[in-house]
Amino acid sequence: MGRVTTRRPISHRTADGVVTRPDTLVVEEPLEIRVNGAPLTVTMRTPGSDIELAQGFLLTEGIVTSRDDIATVRYCQGATEDGVNTYNVLDVTLTPGVPTPDVDLTRNFYATSSCGVCGKASLDAVRLISRHSPGDDPTTVAPEVLSALPTKLRKAQKVFATTGGLHGAALYDTDGTELVVREDIGRHNAVDKAIGWALESRRIPLSGTVLLVSGRASFELTQKAVMAGIPILAAVSAPSSLAVDLAAQAGLTLVAFLRGASMNVYTRPDRVR
Repeated sequence: MGRVTTRRPISHRTADGVVTRPDTLVVEEPLEIRVNGAPLTVTMRTPGSDIELAQGFLLTEGIVTSRDDIATVRYCQGATEDGVNTYNVLDVTLTPGVPTPDVDLTRNFYATSSCGVCGKASLDAVRLISRHSPGDDPTTVAPEVLSALPTKLRKAQKVFATTGGLHGAALYDTDGTELVVREDIGRHNAVDKAIGWALESRRIPLSGTVLLVSGRASFELTQKAVMAGIPILAAVSAPSSLAVDLAAQAGLTLVAFLRGASMNVYTRPDRVR
């Protein structure tokens, strides 16, 4: 399997002088996801939890809805010249009867911030494709539970502690019990890994849970929360306007600028007791 971190020599400069020493960096490598043998997408990710990443991606893109839709997930023999498997190509075989995605249409299911599709089309796409309705979830959470989550996430981010270069995503019960923590160079990948864990554990929809992300709350991350049936999304940084619009439409509670006892609740504040 691929390494999560690597070492590189650097010239460390301070007012006291220059020191040459090794520095620990997070690894970034491409992962190609294939479905039934056909290439679907390539994402730049940190190796680790790749099967969860692929499964979470397929769920949040609306290609699968449950673990039963997936027959197998295997690394392909994408090898280097010396015959060593790169572990950078995954092939997902769908259960017979599950439609194979149209590659030309798949990336139009949802418009991320880089796709250039208008906001209304983006919102309508999620509404039409999502099988779950966070708005129907009666979950509530105490503000002191939310306030404690960023510290819990930071303590659980082992690779971030050595590199400072990873995003984190974690799922919690509403009493603050940690369900899963995942890290990745891409914030969307970290969320897909956490959701993929839930899919593998047959916990979709993720009712009664809180998804915490270490950065901002973008439309893409909000869409992933809606697709997984998560009622509460919390972020330590700012939300985007489209993320707030989608959260309001889906009935998702969106909390941002979560820092200590301070937080902004943008939608469905009734869930924060």
